[in-house]
Parts: sequence; structure tokens; C-alpha cells
Amino acid sequence: MTASSAAVPGARPDYVVREATPDDLDAIAEFEVEIARVSFGDEAITDAGLHHRRVAGALGKPGEITLVAVERQAPGRPVGWAWLSGRTNSLTGARYGNFRSLAVADVDGRSDIGEMLLAAVLQAADGAGMRQLTGKVHARNLGMRALYRKFGFEATHVTMEKRVPGPGAGGQGDGGEGRRADP
Repeated sequence: MTASSAAVPGARPDYVVREATPDDLDAIAEFEVEIARVSFGDEAITDAGLHHRRVAGALGKPGEITLVAVERQAPGRPVGWAWLSGRTNSLTGARYGNFRSLAVADVDGRSDIGEMLLAAVLQAADGAGMRQLTGKVHARNLGMRALYRKFGFEATHVTMEKRVPGPGAGGQGDGGEGRRADP
């Protein structure tokens, strides 16, 4: 699956979107570490090997949409990454897509590349029959929130958190030991 760069108004013709391959895993793991840092700050899981293994299980798996953006002149070096997982509602049986990741390196045209990736994910999700897509984004990730809005996503739920100090924490939280993965 390759998305035409002309599919997105203002897209850069020097970049294309293609399916992710095992050869892309090192770059994808770096994107996942950055997503974790943006989303979880000091509690981020930054073990690239863990992210590498987690993503490797999704590549080529039915129901998983895993795409990378690359320069036309350097198709083996991803500058962006997007991941959508197909899911089934356990109560209704309806198929939907759960947006897992979208990240773009700090390169010229970063916003355009992000738009190309999201447009390609939406096209692939439509082709897979997914009529509803969901995605979480950290409240402070204004760039991703704006991208979601630009493509018609609307806020429907808010996740609320409160940290409760554990035993021996002296009221200071868990001392950084309580690292978490995806919520």
C-alpha cells in the first residue's frame, strides 16, 4: 500500500507513505520511545528493545495498519510512523480502529508528513471496513490534538488520573518505580 502524496492537499511530493517492514523496526522503536516521552514524561518506558518487540508483533498481522513515511530518494529511512489496530466491540460486534501511534521526525515539512500519514491510515481503515476510529492523545500534545481535529476527530471522553502515594513513599508518590506502558 503506497499513498499518493497528491491525496493530501499541501502534501510534499518528495515523500511517500508505504507499509512498514521489519527493516523499519529500529526507526519505529525510536518513534515509539519519543511518543512515550511525550505521553508519560518521567514515567515513560524508554527501552527501545521493548518497543521493537511490541511493534514487530503487529507488522503484517491482519487488522493492523502499520505505515511509514519516507523520502522518495531514501525509501529505506522512515521519517514518520503511524499505527492503527483493528478491534471488535465486545458488546455490539462492530469493527473499529484504535489509533496507537503517529510520530514524525523533526524534518522540514513535518506537519505535511503527519497529514500524509493520517490520510493514508484513514484510507487503509476505510478499505478495511472500519467506520469508527478512536485514539488517545496526551492533553498537552497540542500538535496531535490539532491534527486529529483537522481530520474530523472529536473529543468524546476524558481520562482523569490521580496519583495516590504508596506505602513508604513519604507522601511523594511512588519514587519513579511505577513506570507504565500503554494505558
